[in-house]
Amino acid sequence: MTQNLQQNRKLIESVFNKVFDKYDFMNDVMSFGIHRLWKKELIQMMNPSENHSLIDVASGTGDIAKLYSISTKNYSKILCTDSNSKMINQGKKKLYQFNNINWKVCSAENLLAPSNHFDFYTISFGLRNTKNINKSISEAYRVLKKGGRFLCLEFSKVQNHNLEAIYNNYSKLIPIIGKIVVGDDKPYKYLVKSINNFVDQENLIKIMEKNKFLNCSYKNLSGGIVAIHSGWKV
Repeated sequence: MTQNLQQNRKLIESVFNKVFDKYDFMNDVMSFGIHRLWKKELIQMMNPSENHSLIDVASGTGDIAKLYSISTKNYSKILCTDSNSKMINQGKKKLYQFNNINWKVCSAENLLAPSNHFDFYTISFGLRNTKNINKSISEAYRVLKKGGRFLCLEFSKVQNHNLEAIYNNYSKLIPIIGKIVVGDDKPYKYLVKSINNFVDQENLIKIMEKNKFLNCSYKNLSGGIVAIHSGWKV
């Protein structure tokens, strides 16, 4: 499934080139810090053991990798990938003490990673930025071991009508906040558009199943503002 908004690779690059050094701060501002709870919930769902390997795709500055490493007492091997080299460099600086984390610049559709290798694949707030969801999820299937688990934390569709009205009104403020804090509203206009254009919970399940994942399910968080999708390579 091609995502039309994301076909302009230069647009996506420019978006993240403008915000990479304020990325973590803006995540806190925009979500009122709740993104940290969402990410912890993802790790709790995984419940990883020591020596379980993880590939974290569209890793940004490595929040998921850090939480995962701590939860496995730093005995796990982790590969962080992102298509934006500035994001990768920011993550390396932030997590320089974690010797078990490696970094590669590559897209979700073409991972520089071996097949049948990882116990877990995670992608957090990155699937909607890919040019092709099918290719990205197909790559997830390729790099996972048999018995491996795919988990996607992403903005989704609000399930409560009252909350939806509040959320939609707040979304209109996001570019204004971005303009004040970052000095540019364009990345945050893109953010709102990419969220609105992304598939809903049930359709993402169908795409996962189309790409061979089994026992697929999702869990809504914050009323469906975000959802965690899970599937297994069997």
